[in-house]
Amino acid sequence: MLIPLLLLTAFGGLVLYSAGGGGMEPFAKSHFIRFAVFSVMTGIIAALPREAVNVLTYPSYLAVLLLLLAVEIVGQVGGGSQRWLEAGPIRIQPSELMKPAVVLAMARFYSKLPAGLIGSWRSVVPSGMLIVMPIALVLLQPDLGTSVAIAFGGVVVMFLAGLPLWWFLLAGGAGVAAMPLIYFFALHDYQRARVTTFLDPESDPLGAGYHIAQSKIAIGSGGLFGKGFNAGTQSHLNYLPEPHTDFVFATMAEEWGLMGGLFVLTMYTLILRWGWKVASESQDRFCALLAAGATATIFFYIAINLLMVMGMAPAKGIPLPWMSHGGSSMMTNMICIGLLMMVNRWNREAPRRGLSI
Repeated sequence: MLIPLLLLTAFGGLVLYSAGGGGMEPFAKSHFIRFAVFSVMTGIIAALPREAVNVLTYPSYLAVLLLLLAVEIVGQVGGGSQRWLEAGPIRIQPSELMKPAVVLAMARFYSKLPAGLIGSWRSVVPSGMLIVMPIALVLLQPDLGTSVAIAFGGVVVMFLAGLPLWWFLLAGGAGVAAMPLIYFFALHDYQRARVTTFLDPESDPLGAGYHIAQSKIAIGSGGLFGKGFNAGTQSHLNYLPEPHTDFVFATMAEEWGLMGGLFVLTMYTLILRWGWKVASESQDRFCALLAAGATATIFFYIAINLLMVMGMAPAKGIPLPWMSHGGSSMMTNMICIGLLMMVNRWNREAPRRGLSI
């Protein structure tokens, strides 16, 4: 896992070097610094003993939930949203921390739930509250994309915990039936515009559809091998919005072409495959659910960003892991890597503990 991770981060730095106009500032340098800092954090998480994790799981979840509440009271407003807490030079987005926190709390809950209660209301109501409470606070910011990401990780853990399949089918059917009501009465105007643009990208090519149109042009113009490093026109001439964050894959594809895209997808495949292997080889329910949930969280970032830049999902500010310029997303994904490394270490130590007993 570490080799693909390092290669992907290094390649992301090259793309950000180009997106910054051919210099380490303002994107590439901070990208590498953040990776180095969060790598230390990842190492600390990976070294945590199981007893400490058992004790800290619910308090950590509660602490992040309180941070989300603090955002609503004293949070900083930026881009029309209230999502950040600032203390001097430190700026943190608590909703990003909630993604792994929910997975950790859900895995802990189902690992302690007696098998006989799976399928009863006791298996869904408490865990449902673990998901609903942070989502309610995040929707107030408002941040629909992060809310969906939190729900995705939690629902994956619920599904793998063995809850009846028909519950998920029923919930999915209810969600589809409620879509018209959600569209007209729950979404903000800019969110409805994103959905409309997704369904008909050509309806407003110079307005709501501009981002996706320019992204498709950048990706398509790259061809097989791309235009060359630091030679992209869409990003350098400012046609492509957010070339260093949400649309960094389009920036990459224009300069590195199909070969660059296949390299990125291969690196992600190796990382996700390793994460799923850690989950499948886990010795107990808690480890398996935690590893699977962490892997699903990383997958959500990758899938939604790539679908978005290709016009296959509504435009949303979901960064691409280890390539986009963004501290909050880097932090979340490195926490997930740390959790996977931690579970992987527990898996290796489990047989030795068994022999000693």
